[in-house]
Amino acid sequence: MKIGIDYIGITTPFYCNDGNGNFLLHKRTKNCRDEHRMWDPGSGKLDFGLTPEENVLKEIFEEYGCNGEIQEQLPIHSIFREWKGKQTHWLAIPFFVKIQPNEATNNEPHKIEEIGWFSLDDLPTPLHTGFSFTLNKYSEYFNKYKKLK
Repeated sequence: MKIGIDYIGITTPFYCNDGNGNFLLHKRTKNCRDEHRMWDPGSGKLDFGLTPEENVLKEIFEEYGCNGEIQEQLPIHSIFREWKGKQTHWLAIPFFVKIQPNEATNNEPHKIEEIGWFSLDDLPTPLHTGFSFTLNKYSEYFNKYKKLK
């Protein structure tokens, strides 16, 4: 059985930021489950025995090799997508997390082609469809983290 296809997957996306309006994203490699070469902020399926908060901090350490401070949780929501002709369903429990930019590294080069810091007004393309959906649906949350000019 495949997560997100044969049963609903639960994921903990994270939007790592530096507190100054910049967000950390990475480009997915062909070794990822799906959405290869798409820019993604990071996420991970919820592991048995962990709270969503514990899971998101574990995933940040695994992907970016650094610790973070949870700032806010976005509303839990479903993400429906189609991948290679199959419908997928993920329940997202997303978080904004502040990290120190100089501590973030590509800790999973087999899954992450490159990482970079971007403002919300200058995001790379193409964006992961799940991230794009959440960014559009909850723009008022993201706007709180834009750099004030």
